[in-house]
Amino acid sequence: MQLISVVDDDPSVRSATIDLLDSAGLTCRAFASAEAYLASGWVERTSCLVLDVCMPGLTGIELQHKLVQSGHSIPVIFISAFPKERVRAKAAALGAICYLLKPYSEEELLGCIRRALAARQANSEI
Repeated sequence: MQLISVVDDDPSVRSATIDLLDSAGLTCRAFASAEAYLASGWVERTSCLVLDVCMPGLTGIELQHKLVQSGHSIPVIFISAFPKERVRAKAAALGAICYLLKPYSEEELLGCIRRALAARQANSEI
């Protein structure tokens, strides 16, 4: 099973993203914060992480950094309402698959998820 974990503090974004992923036949879980995700027990089972950049508490970039430091190689797709190039560069340096600006299209997100899952599959075959 390939699990997509969605971490976003905005309930409407979480709900819309989960609805989209469900309609595309993907298995997903949603979390309101990076801390909730880390405490959930789903980190080890996550195949792709859709992650908001700006959240209270631990930010998306900080979560990605924490995951990388702890040896978790989960493909990450960042979503953000703020087009800050230095944040995009930091996300890319940490290995983000995509960095989407809100509002993004459903096709953009699903395309990024397909790329992330393909990358995860390729890495597991090595």
